[in-house]
Amino acid sequence: MSAASTDHLTGLIGPTVSALGLDLDAVELTTAGRRRVLRVVIDKDGGVSLDQIAEATRAVSKELDAGNALGEQPYTLEVSSRGVDRPLTSPRHWVRNVGRLVEVATSDGTVVTGRVSGADDTGADLDVAADDGAPQRVHYRDVRRALVQVEFARKEG
Repeated sequence: MSAASTDHLTGLIGPTVSALGLDLDAVELTTAGRRRVLRVVIDKDGGVSLDQIAEATRAVSKELDAGNALGEQPYTLEVSSRGVDRPLTSPRHWVRNVGRLVEVATSDGTVVTGRVSGADDTGADLDVAADDGAPQRVHYRDVRRALVQVEFARKEG
């Protein structure tokens, strides 16, 4: 699917998702055999509930069907929340993950792991365990990839 088609779908789906009080995080259209899979990723402050995902699925499906945006070829619609496996790519992702442990690869090849203690429009502050929790500023322009780390037994304090 071309970027223009993905952009068209984003423009079509975006207002529908926004009307539900959600952010449209990603739209991906891929081919799986004879079928196409349209993945719509949504988010909001405080996370997304299963009920909100179901509501968004119904609304997006209705919007797509009304305009016949995907033509006659069958497709599967998957609506989900961001999850922890998606990279942090915008300031709002960082803000929503304050308190979480992240691994950041920077453009100079440095990899740092730390807990997000704050974030704004230009960068995030990390408490870096390797430096005894010393704060480190990471500017978004220098981030090549940033992922939330799953913690099974986080110790508070």
